[in-house]
Amino acid sequence: MKLSRFVTLTAFLAVLTAPVFAVAQEAAPPMPKPGPEHELLKMDEGTWDAVVEVVPGPGAAPMTSKGVEVNKMGCSGLCLITDFKGDMMPGVPFEGHGVTTWDVTKKKYVGSWTDSMSVGLSIGESTWDPATKKMTGWMEGPDMTGKVMKMRSVVEVKDGTRVFTMHGPGPDGKEMQMMRITYTRRK
Repeated sequence: MKLSRFVTLTAFLAVLTAPVFAVAQEAAPPMPKPGPEHELLKMDEGTWDAVVEVVPGPGAAPMTSKGVEVNKMGCSGLCLITDFKGDMMPGVPFEGHGVTTWDVTKKKYVGSWTDSMSVGLSIGESTWDPATKKMTGWMEGPDMTGKVMKMRSVVEVKDGTRVFTMHGPGPDGKEMQMMRITYTRRK
């Protein structure tokens, strides 16, 4: 007896709410689709071998190590998901994860990054210059101590390679290059 009441009530509610769902579906905006801006992200798909150069301080020689970055498109082609593993400096294991997408409101690329050498999430935004094949922007987030830093980043695309440089405040407060990663697409 209880089951038949439940079935009757469910059928009644389905008939009653069907017009509401139909109106809601008609009023909903269309699902977003990848556009030309996403094609730029798609260019980074695949596995990349990385040579990492970290500059420990002004005038110091860079320390060099290696890593591997794997990029794949996600969210039905709307974002690039990045996973990096390697050493940040010789003998210092490093792992990082990022997501980058095109923000239609800001008309900029926006992203998030977290890794094994920071205590939180970094957020950034950048713009692409097709004439110079450079992505220039900034990223802000906590360092190893929790202090929030804002850093400038540049990615230059050249014949099967990408060169990423990050600039931040040096000990004297002036901007200095802190890191350079040269990525070569794995064949």
